[in-house]
Amino acid sequence: MQAAVNPAPIDVLILSNGPGEVLTWVRPVVQALRSQLGQDTAQVRISVILSPCPHASGRECDLVAGMQGVDRVQDPEAFWSFVRSGKTAQVWDWRRKGVVLFLGGDQFFAVLIGKRLGYRIVTYAEWSARWLRWIDACGAARPQVMQGVAQRFQSKVHWVGDLIAEAQVINADEASVLQQLNLSPDVELVSLLPGSKAAKLCLGVPLGLAIADRLQQIRPQVQMVITVAPTLTLTDLSRFADPQTNPYFEAVEGSRAKLCQPDSGLPYLQTEQGTRVLLWTQVPAYDALAASRLCITTVGANTAELTALAVPMVVLLPTQQLDIMRAWDGIPGLLANLPFLGSGFAKLINAWVLRQGLGLRAWPNIWAGREIVPEWVGHLRPDTVGDRIAALLADPSALHHIQSELQHIRSQPGAAQRFASLVHSVLPADLTQPGMHTPPPVSLNSEKP
Repeated sequence: MQAAVNPAPIDVLILSNGPGEVLTWVRPVVQALRSQLGQDTAQVRISVILSPCPHASGRECDLVAGMQGVDRVQDPEAFWSFVRSGKTAQVWDWRRKGVVLFLGGDQFFAVLIGKRLGYRIVTYAEWSARWLRWIDACGAARPQVMQGVAQRFQSKVHWVGDLIAEAQVINADEASVLQQLNLSPDVELVSLLPGSKAAKLCLGVPLGLAIADRLQQIRPQVQMVITVAPTLTLTDLSRFADPQTNPYFEAVEGSRAKLCQPDSGLPYLQTEQGTRVLLWTQVPAYDALAASRLCITTVGANTAELTALAVPMVVLLPTQQLDIMRAWDGIPGLLANLPFLGSGFAKLINAWVLRQGLGLRAWPNIWAGREIVPEWVGHLRPDTVGDRIAALLADPSALHHIQSELQHIRSQPGAAQRFASLVHSVLPADLTQPGMHTPPPVSLNSEKP
């Protein structure tokens, strides 16, 4: 009897960048790759290299390092040196064969690094598939990616679905979450997602705390909980609740709060009015979010995750301090972030944008082409916002309507497994486990998801 031959060991190199991509793309893909390619690091080694991102918190490297299934990670500070020299900061060795995956940053870097290492190249595209001549396959988040793809490259593009939709596999029981939080069954859980970047937190935290104070007055059965971004420490978060360390505190008429960390139970922020806002640090925070009657959030990947969970939400864009709204792309973003002059440019750009109208900013509204979750933009006052939120909570039919709309537009689950299958399909036969069955990816030019 002929002895079984082990497949050749391979390297899987994932390129990513910001906190949203790390949490909603890299994490589920790593899990799916391990389930399909195996847990044996001697056969399949998974490395992650992060590129610089203007929205990064600086803690993404630690976040990736803590992910089960990742064998090694390099922080963004060493990225450009790697691009120039081909050597990592720790001089990693590379196996003879492997695959480079693009999961955030610039798709071109996947091509450059993949060709340098002699690896297969697979990209993930939300809206536009690029560099198709030089890659082996592209996983598309939605069928619209196919638009503009030349006929000769269409066989490389396959629908896999939205990776953020992996959140919807969570089916949290509200009663069990309330029990975990030591709350009575008649409590209405409302989650606050103020973001992970200082530009959002400096307004979102004090405004959210003031909204909590207002809700405590008019709807005392409400318990608010902040789902803390994994890139934040509780001490960092609490600084935004203090006017002495948050210069934008007064702009939103915020509520001051102190951090409390009891020996048992969740930590919390307690306002001067005595309102307790719990701090949920479990990652991902899907249990708390899925059990919430309503979520208060701002624009960003949070709105896509809440869509996947079909949790009703309101999206806040306070515009009280225009000079801190600098997260624009292209030339406006460069001007708004110039030293010394950037603040003035930011004010001018944002004032002009507000006069023209922001349009739809939350992902579910963009996907639907209309407003299905409320977007409240402008000089937001906590009492007014609190009253409007209380009115929503008092109208179960309105919340149910929002939830139904979100369920209708959210993507199909299973995107991570389909993307992993696409990766598996481009690997040569001598690099895969004998007899391993992998479901074929869905080609955009043959099937409609």
